[in-house]
Amino acid sequence: MAEKITPRAEDYSQWYIDLVTQAELADYAPVKGCMIIRPRGYAIWEVMQRTLDDMFKAEGVQNCYFPTLIPYSFLQKEAEHVEGFSPEVLTVTHSGEKKLEEPLALRPTSETIIWHTFKKWVQSHRDLPLLINQWANVFRAEMRPRLFLRTVEFLWQEGHTAHATAEEANEFAKRMIHVYQRFVEDTLAIPVMVGVKSDSEKFPGAVYTYSIEAMMQDGKALQAGTSHDLGDNFGKAFEVQFQNKEGKLAPVYASSWGVSTRLMGALIMTHSDDKGLVLPPKLAPTQVVIVPIFKASNKDVVLAHAQSIYTEIKRAGHRVILDDKDGYSPGWKFAQWELAGVPLRIEFGERDMQSQSLVVSRRDRAEKESIEASQLLSYVEQTLATMQNDLFLSAKERMQTRTKELVDYPAFTRYFEEEGGFALACWCGDASCETKVKTQLQVTIRNLPFIQNEEAITGRCVVCGEQAKHQAIWSKSY
Repeated sequence: MAEKITPRAEDYSQWYIDLVTQAELADYAPVKGCMIIRPRGYAIWEVMQRTLDDMFKAEGVQNCYFPTLIPYSFLQKEAEHVEGFSPEVLTVTHSGEKKLEEPLALRPTSETIIWHTFKKWVQSHRDLPLLINQWANVFRAEMRPRLFLRTVEFLWQEGHTAHATAEEANEFAKRMIHVYQRFVEDTLAIPVMVGVKSDSEKFPGAVYTYSIEAMMQDGKALQAGTSHDLGDNFGKAFEVQFQNKEGKLAPVYASSWGVSTRLMGALIMTHSDDKGLVLPPKLAPTQVVIVPIFKASNKDVVLAHAQSIYTEIKRAGHRVILDDKDGYSPGWKFAQWELAGVPLRIEFGERDMQSQSLVVSRRDRAEKESIEASQLLSYVEQTLATMQNDLFLSAKERMQTRTKELVDYPAFTRYFEEEGGFALACWCGDASCETKVKTQLQVTIRNLPFIQNEEAITGRCVVCGEQAKHQAIWSKSY
């Protein structure tokens, strides 16, 4: 039996670490700041990966792979990019005892090496648009690591595109942030705020950065995905041009976009409870677990019935496991599958077999119910769909309840000192107001929502009182 998980109300941060380790999602690596993703955690990442990969390919994107090692001089070609990433870049300086002629960077992201390569691949308008993605690991010197949320090495996908016009690049960047929105809301059952980052929060080297921001159970924001309109900044830095239809050389425009294993943290902190992980059925590697209750005298007949139920559910297309292990009590098994977050548990013994019934339990609810065995498949289908929707609606209600529209700085300050969540408040657009809030309250602008309240932005900046230009989502964040 796993150790007791620290209750969320007692210590939310420790609850998160307890859950990640005790649910066997990840473990600490020997290298400080790195993590080992365990099979149960990696299985969830694989479902994310497969789902997103299909969504990318539906947009015409193809997969490829680029090296982990990047010549450090590549990073220096785009000034804003290198300035933004310089504190986080890990470098290789030696091969054995021999010092390298040029240091190599462990990729913090791949724009530079990809645009070096695009110079060879893009020559004509016929080569555009170029839409690629890679599933990879990246490295960033993280000072305050936390499993899944911030680690020195993590897994992600990074998409990179080349376009003939600035408008096409911007349109594709926006298209991909909405792909992420659909994925996170439909598969992870996490509602998000979609919008554009302020200049101080955008990606180094980007013209615009678009983001989806999720609210965790403690009211803090977590950036769940980003998409960047890079303009022609990287095209110019790496001298990428193409011959247009008129036979003239023209600049190439870019987008890049990515999500990472940080989504595992978002998943955990949105849905899980003090008993362990809670997984939305669409995402769960195991959607149904069957726990037969038997004694030595009836083991064979109970397990034979369990096998027939397992086969029936599997043939219907659901991901199912039969837990027929000896040496463990039913109560121990129940607790372990609750910790693992399996959405639906089916249990039965010989008496249930005689009455042609089954006992079922939804992971997100405390009660059990008995159903007729003949109703099993329709019950499983309906219950998994209902649970998926209920998890989303519960998270959406939490986000709506903890999003306050605030118009003056004293109320804004009290909100983050006493309660916290999302503040929807006007902003003049001046970076000094952002800096003041970040310094005084450790609160940042998460994004400027695409859908702006036109009436609200005729008001005053919540910080300085000057004429507002935007409504912004402000929050403390991970």
